[in-house]
Amino acid sequence: MLRIHFTGDDLAAVRMAARPDVLWETILSFHRLRDRRGPVVYGEWRSETRMRLGGETRLLAALVPSRGYFPDFLTPAEAVHGLDEGLQAIRATDLGRLRGELSLLAADRSGGRTVPHSLRALADGGAEPFDRLVGALRSYHRAAVEPYWPHIRARVEADRARRGRALLDGGAEELLASLPPMLRWQAPVLEADYPVDRDVHLGGRGLLLQPSYFCRGTPVMLRDPALPPVLVYPVTHGEAPTVRAPGGSSLAKLVGQTRSAVLHAIGDGGTTSELARRAGVSLASASQHAGVLREAGLIATLRHGNAVLHTLTPLGAALLGGAQRQAEPERYARNGPVTS
Repeated sequence: MLRIHFTGDDLAAVRMAARPDVLWETILSFHRLRDRRGPVVYGEWRSETRMRLGGETRLLAALVPSRGYFPDFLTPAEAVHGLDEGLQAIRATDLGRLRGELSLLAADRSGGRTVPHSLRALADGGAEPFDRLVGALRSYHRAAVEPYWPHIRARVEADRARRGRALLDGGAEELLASLPPMLRWQAPVLEADYPVDRDVHLGGRGLLLQPSYFCRGTPVMLRDPALPPVLVYPVTHGEAPTVRAPGGSSLAKLVGQTRSAVLHAIGDGGTTSELARRAGVSLASASQHAGVLREAGLIATLRHGNAVLHTLTPLGAALLGGAQRQAEPERYARNGPVTS
């Protein structure tokens, strides 16, 4: 059981991550690659990713076991700004911290007291071992995460929109109560099923909530209590990630390719800026298409301060749902039946 203890100051400092974190997604996707759970969401992704992978997984497998602890330095806060920033932060990891976390990894893996052989060079310091690690992470990310990033970003941003509405409706406590079912808010404690028994006292530092596409089943927190508290939790999944554009759908033929993309991008709600990022169009284009969709009764728009939040109307949800159901026979024919 994980128990996160809040004070009044912590509630005031709860915040949502601004975007998906590229290294959390990369590391957690490596977990999903090696398990067999979630075949509907991850099955096709696993098959496609394995075909693109090379030898980069050997070093990652030593650092990121299939279960249990993996070093905190692999998911620095800077990665929320992009892969290059995250990898630069990994390269700048203090050698004392690096050795300490690798020793924890060795103890968790085998109960021993030594760093695994494949990681000893990294623990010894020097540029070359870090070059190999950064190269392996970059290559793995390019194969497993980068092709699916628009879909990952859309699901994370849809989750952010949902939590944002809860925050506007009832403040931080309503936000915490709105989290997925594996997280239970019983003021002043947020509880979750967890592989180990752990109490985290925030002590006025607040909590960063980081929704993640590749997090599954249980949330994840950094092990080092001195690091800024981050709770990574699973988004609610819809369709499986894909690198294929939805251009052949009947919805695109009906309302046009870009307008269809904007309607899909709304998901559980989003601002005009979020719609532009998810659909890959300019802000002006997203605003124009949202206006047409609103006039057609497919979306509703709520103004909050200088921003607006777009959500699907029942008619828009029905139209979108019908288009998704129409696409299912093609997916069935390509993959055969799927089971959860």
